[in-house]
Amino acid sequence: MIVSLAGGVGAARFLDGLVRIVPQRELTIIGNVGDDKEIYGLHVSPDLDIVAYTLAGLVDENKGWGIRNDTFSFLSALRRYGYETWFNIGDKDLATHIFRTEQLHKGRSLSEVTTSIVNRLGLRLNLLPATNDNFQTYVTCNGKQIHFQEYMVKLRTKPRVERVTFHGAKSAKPADGVIQSIRQAQGIIICPSNPIVSIGAILNVPRIRDTLNSAKSKIVAISPIVRGKTIKGPAAKLMKAVHIQPSALSVAEIYRDFLDTLILDKQDKRLVKKVEDLGIKAVATNTIMASLGDKTRLARTVMSEFS
Repeated sequence: MIVSLAGGVGAARFLDGLVRIVPQRELTIIGNVGDDKEIYGLHVSPDLDIVAYTLAGLVDENKGWGIRNDTFSFLSALRRYGYETWFNIGDKDLATHIFRTEQLHKGRSLSEVTTSIVNRLGLRLNLLPATNDNFQTYVTCNGKQIHFQEYMVKLRTKPRVERVTFHGAKSAKPADGVIQSIRQAQGIIICPSNPIVSIGAILNVPRIRDTLNSAKSKIVAISPIVRGKTIKGPAAKLMKAVHIQPSALSVAEIYRDFLDTLILDKQDKRLVKKVEDLGIKAVATNTIMASLGDKTRLARTVMSEFS
């Protein structure tokens, strides 16, 4: 079994290549739920949905989220009632959130509901939320805490971030199957996701990081930082906010306590020796996934580390 820790868009793109070479039934994905939020009265799980939609072939590839060719009549109607509609939910996407919210209200766990969604989308992989408990990522801007989705979507990452916090981190428990899957994995992949608020959120669920530290399998991470910048998302900006210089080397340092190999972009080849000075193997290759071929080649490079 291969286990992947995943955020949203970057992870989904990589996983789209991985499922071409690893049978879905042999893949477990542990997803970030720090971005989850109640929006328009519905429980929205952005990263879990991006992964599921992408692997089901439904995602809007231009945006990286939502469902391809979706319409937005629902949002248009909400505006008549005075709602702020800064969070875009398409009409088809709406069905997922209604289903999730209704099932949660019936007492099912987020894990159970996510499994139902994955199965109904025709997937055979195991997608697990890192936790079923209330766990949300907040950032502090100008002395005020705001939910990460508001910072990311409503404010378009414009405010200067002073601090990142995870509400619920002290009391949350890993969802059923998370710890067991890490312990039993034949290979563990840290997807090219934000190390501060995506992978970082997963690692802040109690016991997960400790379990990675004691894992028997090799752990390979893909750097989302290329030449000090991110391909998509605010990872570089948030690394600076917590006083970390954005670079592939810094990604290695963040994961240093459990990481065996870092895959970094060939544009950062000069950092290979510095990463290896940390006791971590470094592999420089093309990590920019502009095509399905790029995704698949990157997945093969990662998987070769487990041979």
